[in-house]
Amino acid sequence: MAILDRFFEGDIRALGRIISHIEDRADGYRDLLGVLYEKSGKSIRIGITGPPGAGKSTIVNGLAHRYLNDGKRVGVVAVDPTSPFTGGALLGDRVRMNEFPAGGEFYFRSMATRGATGGLAAATGNVTVALDAFGFDITLIETVGVGQVELDIIDACDTVVVTVVPESGDAVQTMKAGLMEIADVFAVNKSDRPGADRLAMDLRQTLQTKPSEKDAWKIPIISTVAVDAKNIDLLGEKVDEHIEFIKRSGQFDLHRREQIKKKILSILKNQFQREFLERLGAEIDFEEIVDRIMKGQTNPFKVGDELYASFSRS
Repeated sequence: MAILDRFFEGDIRALGRIISHIEDRADGYRDLLGVLYEKSGKSIRIGITGPPGAGKSTIVNGLAHRYLNDGKRVGVVAVDPTSPFTGGALLGDRVRMNEFPAGGEFYFRSMATRGATGGLAAATGNVTVALDAFGFDITLIETVGVGQVELDIIDACDTVVVTVVPESGDAVQTMKAGLMEIADVFAVNKSDRPGADRLAMDLRQTLQTKPSEKDAWKIPIISTVAVDAKNIDLLGEKVDEHIEFIKRSGQFDLHRREQIKKKILSILKNQFQREFLERLGAEIDFEEIVDRIMKGQTNPFKVGDELYASFSRS
């Protein structure tokens, strides 16, 4: 595989081709991922999530510059909504990334959700493996910004920055979206707008009422104005502090172990599901079963149990 040789030699074009191969699930992509996985594990993965319009892309931009200035190699995965016409990503964010160096220290990839929920594209985790194996020190992952289904980010990252703005509502709305449960750092962005101070205060009060262990990480709340780079360095410092905290406490390794377990279970689930559905489609008449259910002769639960029992015996 000549492209792999070029990849490990640092050819940025080979990286792009391999990511496309992975994202498209082309022939042999799993074997390719297997090779890359054994070379990964060093990159720090930072997730940026929050509601639409919170300024996530601008914060990613600012953090990327900060890490580059520190001599780090930075990869960015921005998960965009899927175009209803092409099935690809809507690449608005790429325009804002054209100021970065092109020598291999920085790489930006926009990915379409392709129907996946949870704020991430289905291939996001696999793409971060490629970026890791390529040698990037930091991988920034920006979710699509779909509100209440952003929670998959916790299984893809080491640290999660939740970005909110005054327009996104109060702390209660943040709790309803589940973002309070996954945040390691809060960024109250567009903090020059009315209501920002109140939102930050509400978040602090809400966090104080949450039960926590004595030595648990204290979630910081940073007020930012990302378009002016205000407090982006401070935000980056808090992200770094969280990484150091979880490494010292052992949570870093525990979290990564849990991510690996979930990855194995996901692979098994997909394989069993594909095999199960393929066999069902070849052996049963769904229309006949639906007719029986509609006539009151059986029910979906009984049918499901019977089909599963039949699959288990075969």
